[in-house]
Amino acid sequence: MTITHLFLFNYQHLMLSALRTSRSLRLTPFHVAGLSRRTYASVTDLNTLPKPGDRIHGFTLQKARHVPELELSALHFQHDKTGADYLHVARDDENNVFSIGFKTNPPDATGVPHILEHVTLCSSEKYPIRDPFFKMLPRSLHNFMNAFTSLDHTMYPIATTNPKDFRNLMTMYLDSTLHPLLKNSDFIQEGWRVGPENPAAPADAGGKDLVFKGVVYNEMKGQFSDATYFYYMRWLQEIAPSLNFFGGEPQKITDLTYEQLRTFHQQHYHPSNSKILTYGNTPVEEHLAIVGRELDRFTKITVNDENKLPISLVDGSRDVVVEGPLDQMTASDAQNRTSVAWIMGDTSNIQESFALNIATSLLTDGYGSPMYRALVESGLGSDFSPNTGYDSHTAKAIFAMGLNGVTDENLPKVKETIFATIKESIANGFEKQKVDGMLHQLELSLKHKTAKFGIGLVQNVQGQWFTGKDPFDALQWNSIVQKFKSDFAQPRYLEDLLGKYLMSDRTLTYTMRPSASYATELAAEEQSRLTTKIEAETAQHGSAEAAYEHLRKQELDLVEEQDAGRTQSVDCLPMLSTKDIPRKQKNIAIRDSTVAHAKVQWHEAPTNELTYFHGIANFHNLPDELRMLVPLFCDALMRIGTKNKSMEELEDLIKLKTGGVSVGYHVSGSPHDLQTAHEGLMLRGSAFDRNVPAMYELLQVLLLETDFDSPKAHKMIRELLQSDASGAVDAVAGSGHMYASMYANSGFGPSGRRAEQTGGLTQVKLIAQLASAEENADSMAALIKQLQTIQALASASLISNLRVALTCGSSATSANESALQSFLSSTSSAALATPSLSKSTAAASSISTSSKTHFTLPYQVSYAALALPTAPYTSTSTQAANSILAALLTHKHLHHEIREKGGAYGAFASSRPLSGTFTMSSYRDPNPENSLRIMTESAKWALDRQWTEQELEEAKLSVFQGVDAPVSVSAEGMVRFEAGISREMEQERREALLDVQASDVRSAAESLAGKLEGSEGRTVVLGPRKGFVKEEEGWRIEDMAKELGVGGAAA
Repeated sequence: MTITHLFLFNYQHLMLSALRTSRSLRLTPFHVAGLSRRTYASVTDLNTLPKPGDRIHGFTLQKARHVPELELSALHFQHDKTGADYLHVARDDENNVFSIGFKTNPPDATGVPHILEHVTLCSSEKYPIRDPFFKMLPRSLHNFMNAFTSLDHTMYPIATTNPKDFRNLMTMYLDSTLHPLLKNSDFIQEGWRVGPENPAAPADAGGKDLVFKGVVYNEMKGQFSDATYFYYMRWLQEIAPSLNFFGGEPQKITDLTYEQLRTFHQQHYHPSNSKILTYGNTPVEEHLAIVGRELDRFTKITVNDENKLPISLVDGSRDVVVEGPLDQMTASDAQNRTSVAWIMGDTSNIQESFALNIATSLLTDGYGSPMYRALVESGLGSDFSPNTGYDSHTAKAIFAMGLNGVTDENLPKVKETIFATIKESIANGFEKQKVDGMLHQLELSLKHKTAKFGIGLVQNVQGQWFTGKDPFDALQWNSIVQKFKSDFAQPRYLEDLLGKYLMSDRTLTYTMRPSASYATELAAEEQSRLTTKIEAETAQHGSAEAAYEHLRKQELDLVEEQDAGRTQSVDCLPMLSTKDIPRKQKNIAIRDSTVAHAKVQWHEAPTNELTYFHGIANFHNLPDELRMLVPLFCDALMRIGTKNKSMEELEDLIKLKTGGVSVGYHVSGSPHDLQTAHEGLMLRGSAFDRNVPAMYELLQVLLLETDFDSPKAHKMIRELLQSDASGAVDAVAGSGHMYASMYANSGFGPSGRRAEQTGGLTQVKLIAQLASAEENADSMAALIKQLQTIQALASASLISNLRVALTCGSSATSANESALQSFLSSTSSAALATPSLSKSTAAASSISTSSKTHFTLPYQVSYAALALPTAPYTSTSTQAANSILAALLTHKHLHHEIREKGGAYGAFASSRPLSGTFTMSSYRDPNPENSLRIMTESAKWALDRQWTEQELEEAKLSVFQGVDAPVSVSAEGMVRFEAGISREMEQERREALLDVQASDVRSAAESLAGKLEGSEGRTVVLGPRKGFVKEEEGWRIEDMAKELGVGGAAA
């Protein structure tokens, strides 16, 4: 359950991207008696589907359309009694999707749509138990099950390949949304309340232990710790104030009342205000029968489906300046964020919106784009602001252009430069080659076979439908593209379109300046608000003592209800069984060969004339100081260019000839030995079969011809460092539990240590350190030399240590082998000499050996992790038991204790068989001390518990959601290639997971308990330093800003 981070999805890309991916699907589809499995033609053939005017289970089909380019047919029904809209997308895909959504314009900033999204899933008429959503998670084989609150709507999507599972989940979501119990106890648990921080502790006579609590309240405190998100939301409040803070502003959440929540549900969660979508190969009649029964209980009502609009700027420009948080990881004199925004046309005009999407992307997309050159490359700022791009989520589109990391001196220049660049770009015109590259990317995206195409399509279409766009228009890609090509053939089509909207200064300029006192003021405001709430309780109950007793009793009553929910019967909930899981894994055709000096893994499968390439160039004995620079090296390859081609030219070729190419760091443990790890460069690329030679040529050019001796190289690397450093704290805030877990795991073997060095907090510290020293010419020259050394080592690895995986159609195998042979021959003849290595500019890895480490970071909430060593992947029965134990701890203990009772947004346990570790973590956690205590005691709790067969069944289902999750055809066989895990090992693990018994779980818990007692665990906490973190008690304190000597008072 979450809010949609819309600023991450500004339409800078043209493709209809599925949010998750898919694979060839594993389970037998649901059969109607007497029918054989339907082929693509029959699933989508309009002749076999209902006809407009047909009435089925209380619905009438309004219209139907076949969309051949997406291999689907869409049918729009309307429910006769309520007017509910229903769209079914028929496609030959066993990964069926259901989603019900409601128009939920937020009336204020209390977050009522977001909190309601949580509370509806807490209990319902048909499922009157506590938290059926979370209890259902391990009783299913879903590959997607969540809920989202967005700008003006809330949606509840699920996806599964199992037909019985699909019906179970659809029925549960319908009952949860249309008939929730909406109990006050669920409201105060999920929304907000005032209560003692630790109700198990003795009562505080003075009431000093009272704090604000609530899952959504703490979630949003965590969100607002992310300065990037904070800027976006504050900007959105200015440009579209009628949308309020749809997720909820912490300062306002505590104004929401239980009665307001119930009223909002009554007004908005009604079929008349809904959009329902299904997708997949199940006959629509089956869906209509289930949905129709639920909707027939209602009658039509009048709903307010108003599309909230951005502000009007017809009277001229507006300038807004506000204060925001200071980033303690970057220099304080360059922390301004500023942007200029225009209100554009109606997004219901899909053709114009598509063209504007392309036109604005031409301004901003890539290092060679006019805006990047004028704003970032010029040094005005470090990178684009989070709201940059074309956004069509509202009824009127918005285009924003802005910068992070701007000095006070440069602030006035930003808007001036943006306008000058727009004017110059319109005057110069856009090259056809750049537009062709974008259209080529669109063509590739339609051909790429993703496993979760359906969930992406449903989320995309449902969101657009709520803002008044016809979903049939949104699906007509061929007609949209063809019309665009026709329009683009007219002289200056895109230039005139941009001129229509962007040449006037009817804009909103929004600037956020850093304030060194912001965090202190925020804490003071919360304390003042808490005092006000306590005073109101005091007035209501007659005395401070009575108020405290009331709040404490409320908390203890909630704890009692939460505890009772743990032993509550869940028989009302449907459930699959392990009999629904095939004992034998799906067969994937893989063979091995050798081409020149490279070992090649082949996977021949239907790919729609696409080839997918993966290559690993192994490194041996790579020094720490070079390893830690490999991520920067990979970024530099996509930035600097060569002696003969600029990065802009290379970007154009990548778009015209490939589906993308990349180079990144790769590390994998050994399935046999925890003290063995393999590392190298991972090369990736995809292209139409006809363009594979061009893909290889581009990879070679990027890897071997990037010109680190270029006079511009130093400047471009500084840009990369500044950009990465400026977003580092925000990036950690978004995934703090993962960073904490990675650091905790780094002490158990070389694969964990190397992963931390290249992708964890150690890497974050290095980038901030390098960015703070980027003006030192000698240091930069030494850094360049080290990057050149990595380039030379990569060149040598291509010749002697390259492994390749190719996925393609069988008809393309011969041509692919020939193209690979040419690539290997060409890279061998272009080997680079290894330069002498100067003194390192990067400190050797400083990963702490301490068992307890605290990273002090400027967040309002914390992230905690506790990790323990286990056994290699090939200790199959041990690792299977650990995986089942992790699922049991997550669903039966940590969620209850840390999320429900402790108020953290999430709590998890995970077993990582390849790295040989067992980790427990918390996310957006207001009380990490309590969470760590619970984690530490979890193994003993599991050891003492008598596990039932049903609980083991649930845990196995939960694990197999991941084991059998759909993957794209391009990802099939990659575990074997990247990690050395054979299909036989996977099958052995599969059988071991299915065969785990309660005694095995107890043995696993006993082993972990012994490791905890032996102090083998590693604990990591990120966030504000709390009182329990004391150096004299063994904690190592890492104040990252203080260590790096950056941040400080705002200028």
